[in-house]
Amino acid sequence: MPKPLRLPGRTFSQDEYWLARYASAPRKLAFRADTRAQWLEWRSHLREKLGELAAPRPERVPLNAEVLESVDCGEYTRHRVVYDTEAHASVPAHLLIPNDRKGERAPALICLHGHGADGKDNVAGVHRDDADRARTIEAANYNYGEQFARHGYITLCPDARGWGERCEGFFVTSPEDPEPPLRGRRDPCNVHFLKAQLWGLNLTALNLWDDMRGVDYLHSRAEVDPDRIGVVGLSFGGTRTMYLGAMDERLKAVDISCYLTSFLQYALRQNNFCGSQFLPGILNWAEVADVCALVAPRALLCESGSDDQGFKLEAAREGFETIRRCYEVAGVPERCEHEVFDGGHRFSGGRAFDFFAEWL
Repeated sequence: MPKPLRLPGRTFSQDEYWLARYASAPRKLAFRADTRAQWLEWRSHLREKLGELAAPRPERVPLNAEVLESVDCGEYTRHRVVYDTEAHASVPAHLLIPNDRKGERAPALICLHGHGADGKDNVAGVHRDDADRARTIEAANYNYGEQFARHGYITLCPDARGWGERCEGFFVTSPEDPEPPLRGRRDPCNVHFLKAQLWGLNLTALNLWDDMRGVDYLHSRAEVDPDRIGVVGLSFGGTRTMYLGAMDERLKAVDISCYLTSFLQYALRQNNFCGSQFLPGILNWAEVADVCALVAPRALLCESGSDDQGFKLEAAREGFETIRRCYEVAGVPERCEHEVFDGGHRFSGGRAFDFFAEWL
């Protein structure tokens, strides 16, 4: 491999190009408001812009929801459900309903998974008798869908595109695979991002649409109180939680776990991202914290691990300062908080249960 060429006043490195572009190109809709009126105008403009970046939006179809099986797990019943989100797209999910509801409508959470071939299963605490899965769940405190069900919440744990029961097997090679050369060990997020581009579509936008339809599904359930729905997600699930919380005002409380950072830090400096974690063109307009701040004036909890190497604490603290200022200008500073816990990349749960109990 040739050595990188360096000449005074010249830029040959593509990474240096990205960083220079970041430094020289202002985010046109970064949060800069000083008054409530300015905040309201900013919020309207940025949400509209995100809608444009996520376009075209799929055409709505009937959910056609059905329950495939039900398992009594003691404190709750786990239903394996499926519903349609657009033509040619169906979502498998676990719906966990506490057994002691006594007929009243209950608060609900949509619980979004991160990277991992098991998708929704770990979040719902499925197959914990499998030693490998049990270790995965324990390491990341991953079964928050199950934990919240035990706390009395109805929880919906859906698969994202390319994961769980929607997985294409890019991480698996097999002698029986008819196309092993190109499929082996490729990140499905990146492959599906590229395929989406053939139609001018975007994988983040498609997952956002599916997650919004997940809220539709919760609204369709007679057991759910439609005025008490929130969302929680870890890692890539935190990415999904950020966009869903920013764009869907039906969600009254939002918990972004181990995702608060900046595009500068986790994407440009660390290369710690993939084709399912951004809307194309977003850095022309906003940073991660600006999108998180769109949750205001609704309740927002951000969880950050002190030793999370993928989502550095310094970037998280810097991002939360933007969020804090936004909530202050909006007149609701008490509705946002940043939990910094000892540990790495995992769901904390240190504040989440009290947080949702307060706001839902």
